[in-house]
Amino acid sequence: MKDFANRKKVKKNISKNRQTFGSRKPDANTISKKTIAYLLLTSVCFVVVAFFYFKTDVVSIKPKNLGNSVTIDFPTSLINQGILIESQSSDQKPLLCEYFVQVGAYGNKKYALEAENMLKSEIQNISINGVYSSSNPGRLLHSVISGPYENRSAASNAKEKITKKGFDPRLRTSCEQT
Repeated sequence: MKDFANRKKVKKNISKNRQTFGSRKPDANTISKKTIAYLLLTSVCFVVVAFFYFKTDVVSIKPKNLGNSVTIDFPTSLINQGILIESQSSDQKPLLCEYFVQVGAYGNKKYALEAENMLKSEIQNISINGVYSSSNPGRLLHSVISGPYENRSAASNAKEKITKKGFDPRLRTSCEQT
């Protein structure tokens, strides 16, 4: 009868000193230990020479502690946005001033009408005037203006209401001698 289980013992040739990962080439192309030691010794010598030659002082490379102190000094008369005009003679006529709030200047009249409609419920005296651009002569702009107001305080109040609606208004003054 034939043995199909193949139960015969087979001796395996196992080598215990064999490396798993290794090169079959000889170690002739590797850097020797003497070369590595020489390079390390040379670099340490360069560091020591540089330290003494350049007189490096690590202590002097500290950041300075600087404090921020900002002082804004201006005349208290500018707080109220007043302008002081000195007069040389007493025979000058007093100035009559009107105050306006400019909501914006638009190149397209459609946008000026939109701004006017948005502000009609809050601001009473709104008008659209045609003005020419100073930066681009010959170009017509549609300026949305509120006013006139009798004093700067009333114009500032209107400017604040317009700002709350999302616009960036400017305060304008027109003065005449009476």
